[in-house]
Amino acid sequence: MHYRRLGKTNFEVSEIGFGAWGIGGNQWLGGSDRNSLAALHRAIESGVNFFDTAFAYGEGHSERLVGRTVRESGRQIYIATKVPPKNRIWPARAGTGIEDVFPYEYIVETTEMSLRNLEVETIDLQQLHVWNPEWIGRDEWRRAFEHLRTSGKVRAIGVSINDHQPESAIELIETGLIDTVQVIYNIFDQTPEKTLFPSALQHDVGVIARVPLDEGSLGGRIYENTVFEKGDFREGYFKGGRKKEVVEHIDALMADTGVERDQLAGLALRFCLTHRAVSTVIPGMRSVGSVDANCSVSGLGPLPDQMRAIVRKHAWGRNFYQ
Repeated sequence: MHYRRLGKTNFEVSEIGFGAWGIGGNQWLGGSDRNSLAALHRAIESGVNFFDTAFAYGEGHSERLVGRTVRESGRQIYIATKVPPKNRIWPARAGTGIEDVFPYEYIVETTEMSLRNLEVETIDLQQLHVWNPEWIGRDEWRRAFEHLRTSGKVRAIGVSINDHQPESAIELIETGLIDTVQVIYNIFDQTPEKTLFPSALQHDVGVIARVPLDEGSLGGRIYENTVFEKGDFREGYFKGGRKKEVVEHIDALMADTGVERDQLAGLALRFCLTHRAVSTVIPGMRSVGSVDANCSVSGLGPLPDQMRAIVRKHAWGRNFYQ
């Protein structure tokens, strides 16, 4: 496993991190705690030392699984979690005041709950789970984070940027008040490269690349006849004719690159890691097999220029979260 500096936190984190949304169990169905725990342990054995969870992932269930695994490992692991919006609306909506989403007391209280779920004294990275640039001048989030830092309950702070809205965090980065940003970045959505990544590099803000496999499509797991369990998040994400669209784009990507379906995930992860602004990429991993496959990408180095040029042509502007 290779490691990278997470911006000004100076944390040396594994370039393959563990995205723990799927193990929460409330939106990604078909898994089990037994398999999730096995995957978590295998990730640590493979050198993964950065785990990204959130209170909203199973109302603390993902946090409890991550915390248990970290305690049992006895190793130096960096845990990142997130404060969910109080109004439980993703993404943050324009015109909604911060008092309805992240009031001071709520940020502090939710962080306390995450500490109890994780059973740790300090959270390495606490993040707001949504962001609205209209809140930039408000002091609720600033005071809450300052309190959590000075009290020793949080080491670093960051924001998980709204789906497909990387530009919304530029002004926030420029304040110098945050240490990291988490953003959707993959072969289909390359927009963070335009302005977010240059700003992050300039201000030494760590970048956590999420959804590198586009919720499974860039892992080669989506077909036109794929059926998800009722209530599974992906049932809505790939609704209607979206699976057909995905298959067409994946087929074109494989044809142009010469990459087989079982090699797509590796290509997608290497694409993300090729950009020097990216500190870590956090694919979801719910099985030992997916951990082994994803971790094998570490150390392969950046994509060759010719391959990267081909892949860049497959940017696809759309928002399946809507």
